[in-house]
Amino acid sequence: MTKQLPTLFRDKMIDLLGVEEFEQFLASYDEARLFGIRVNTAKITKEEFLAKSPFTLTKVPWAADGYYYEEGERPGKHPYYHAGLYYIQEPSAMAPVELLAAQPGERVLDLCAAPGGKSTQIAAKMQGEGVLVVNDIHSDRVKALVKNLELSGVRNAVVLNEKPERMLTVFQGYFDKILIDAPCSGEGMFRKEEEMMQQWERHSVQEFADMQRELLGQAAEMLAPGGRIVYSTCTFSPEENEAQIAEFLDRHADFHVVPVDQFGAGHPDWLRAPWCEEGAYSPSALAEVAGTARLWPHRLKGEGHYVAVLQRVGASAGAVSAVELKERVASVGDADVGVKKRGGREALRGKGRVEAVPHAVSLEPLLAFAGELLRSEPFAAARLVCYGEHAYASPAGLPELHGLKVVRPGWYIGSLHRGRFEPSHALAMGLRMREAKRALSLASSDERALRYLKGETLEVAENEIIRDPEVIKAAKGYCLVCIEEHPIGWGKWHDGMLKNEYPPGWRWN
Repeated sequence: MTKQLPTLFRDKMIDLLGVEEFEQFLASYDEARLFGIRVNTAKITKEEFLAKSPFTLTKVPWAADGYYYEEGERPGKHPYYHAGLYYIQEPSAMAPVELLAAQPGERVLDLCAAPGGKSTQIAAKMQGEGVLVVNDIHSDRVKALVKNLELSGVRNAVVLNEKPERMLTVFQGYFDKILIDAPCSGEGMFRKEEEMMQQWERHSVQEFADMQRELLGQAAEMLAPGGRIVYSTCTFSPEENEAQIAEFLDRHADFHVVPVDQFGAGHPDWLRAPWCEEGAYSPSALAEVAGTARLWPHRLKGEGHYVAVLQRVGASAGAVSAVELKERVASVGDADVGVKKRGGREALRGKGRVEAVPHAVSLEPLLAFAGELLRSEPFAAARLVCYGEHAYASPAGLPELHGLKVVRPGWYIGSLHRGRFEPSHALAMGLRMREAKRALSLASSDERALRYLKGETLEVAENEIIRDPEVIKAAKGYCLVCIEEHPIGWGKWHDGMLKNEYPPGWRWN
């Protein structure tokens, strides 16, 4: 591996690190790769998961819910993965969200979100409360983002496929926290993905630096006073790291760096020719850059990352006036959702909420389904909205999304068609078994669990369907299928047979 490293990269790292430390850095490329999983605490506590984990796990020191697993283990092939109990994630990549410190009830943006590892980590921190907006400019990557959010059971996320500059008109000064896991030259991925070396040689570091500069400026406009931006990359280049932060601080006097002391320090001394524009930054900005963090693969068990925590001065971002909130919370009916819309819009009332729909669609089948199958309404605090025949639970406090390309305006509940409601897979994955009046819970060792994930029809005795006979009289109908009380999808039970409703694109191959 070390012989394949690009010559320019080797020479640059020798200049930055010095010969002695470069040798240590170089030796890390010949070490075994590291593998990590992060427990999804939106679905299960760490203690509950560790008590039944089939893997050999060791704690990731900087991640509250992160663990290393042993090479040769295959967590992606276990039923627990399909229940969304954990996310497979490189250990270094867990650090930025820990430093973002998202809290329940906040308004949070993941600006460059696909494929969704950090988005699902943020969602677990928020515990379903508040507004999580996740965006990615690449339409081909958004599909993976949506799937990972669904798998993790995220209820309060809005998915956009938009250019950040177009988001400014909607989200000016809106967010409490913003994560920018910026597109970068990817030097920290050389060991993990050797093809990244070929991409590095084809793309200019300056090309990425220009993009990162724009992202930081756009994020600053969308951050409320008192808010926090966490900027991260998986590259070692000072042009994409310390230089970006120093320049940002010189342009934004209302921001300062929150020092991170648990990793290697940032290097203001690297902001010199030929790698950066020497002398271009103020002494105060250079001093603050030392408070940013570098995760080095030869100093810790991870592939490498750079992280900077930027705090904006001012009152808490949560202090939004009632008048301002009323102005912001409007119908999302004019948003550019990837669903065919038909003319007209009608407001329907149901259970105290106002539902904005692009055309006259009765929500009664959905409400009837919820009344029949759900013990409580998990989307009661949200606003139900319809696009075409598709129903979503849009998080309260979301501003009007007019003119934006919206992939998901909230938790996708299901479809309404000719007086029928068909629940979505996303609804199943976001539920808890205790919220369903009719459920089937299979042990992970039960061969029927694997057969369900393959899309097969199952033989299920009526007494296996968990229900309260005083509340729900018949086992017949939709049933929430679970692995040890953790939902994995829907089935329809009738006369000893469970018809499989697991989506074809999700099935175990």
